[in-house]
Amino acid sequence: MNGPSPRRLWRYLTGPLRLGTFFRSPGDGRRQPQIAAQALYGALLMGQLLRQYSFHAVEALVCSPARRALAVRTSFGDDALAYFTERLDADCTRRAAAGVVSRAKRNKAFQDSAFIGLALDGTSSSRCRRPRCPWCRPFRNQRKQIVGYRHQLTMISVVGTGLSLPFDVEPYGPGDSEYRAGQRLLRRAVQNLGSRFADYVVVDGEFATAPFLHTADQLRLKVVARLKDNLPELLAAAQQRFGSQPPQLCFEEGQDRVEVWDAEDFDPWESLQWQSVRVLRYRQVKPSGEVIEAYWLTNFSPRRVSSRTLYRMAKSRWEIENQGFNDAKNRHGLKHICHHEANSLLVQWLILVLALTLERLYRLRYLHRGTHPVRTAMELLRLFWLSLSPPKAPDSS
Repeated sequence: MNGPSPRRLWRYLTGPLRLGTFFRSPGDGRRQPQIAAQALYGALLMGQLLRQYSFHAVEALVCSPARRALAVRTSFGDDALAYFTERLDADCTRRAAAGVVSRAKRNKAFQDSAFIGLALDGTSSSRCRRPRCPWCRPFRNQRKQIVGYRHQLTMISVVGTGLSLPFDVEPYGPGDSEYRAGQRLLRRAVQNLGSRFADYVVVDGEFATAPFLHTADQLRLKVVARLKDNLPELLAAAQQRFGSQPPQLCFEEGQDRVEVWDAEDFDPWESLQWQSVRVLRYRQVKPSGEVIEAYWLTNFSPRRVSSRTLYRMAKSRWEIENQGFNDAKNRHGLKHICHHEANSLLVQWLILVLALTLERLYRLRYLHRGTHPVRTAMELLRLFWLSLSPPKAPDSS
């Protein structure tokens, strides 16, 4: 069969993306391995690409005639995957994912983008009745009673380039917070990618604090952060000024009409070591009449970034919601617990975001060479499944 297939994808991963060395040695911590790490890791990755994320589903694939088409050399059970992921070094997958994203930039995957952004946000992943690992966090009902436990993590993704690539996660357990996990994640991401990879980081209002903004300054990143009630004085000053002025810019974005107010001379709050704060307000009017309004703060200069570009940077934050969390939960099993052990859970999350990044690079960049239209994710998935069937023997009768 011509066209995309898991085997052709594997050649792309080990060829242009240069992941062959990593797959042969992905950080296996088993003392006396009986099954090659490449077979186990490759099966987990291909399971994610085929949206068969549970260990039982991966076992069914490698124990079926489809194993040969998946480029997996041996069969094994779900218990082997549990044992393997418990002992796999998660930092190796993190470095591999960051290396893929860096190589994508060197291969000009973002050449049509003037700015490269990083979006940072947190979410809940899966629930259980009793705590069984360090990542289990209690959640309560309206009467403050503990009704179960859930896992929460922060994700980081490349945004603002037309190609959303999630590449790392940081879980947080009891006593930790999204805010602290986000700072750890941002520092590690910049260390793995390099200080010159991205131009800005876009975050929700919870991160609009002086320590986080100073951390971004130290990492040589500009910040685009949502302005909410946690900064009441700055928000009130922006509302008072912009409320008495007509919009400075109006333009059409698709079918929506956008009105923008922009000023760079707001006073920073006491603990913020900036000379001034630039605030952007936008009103987005949809064809149905619905109005979306938001305020954002940044340290980008208007001479470097126009109001329209800053608006698009702010809107790029939704990429991590729509193309990060939504895809991960609804299509790749982020809510599912394959094996409830701390390191195994972390490895599963990291393989998931690596699979999302690899699939998008393969589908939107590698396969899009030429004039043919871009395949959707569902079209590529169907082609993968069709390629798994063994070739039919010719009828010699």
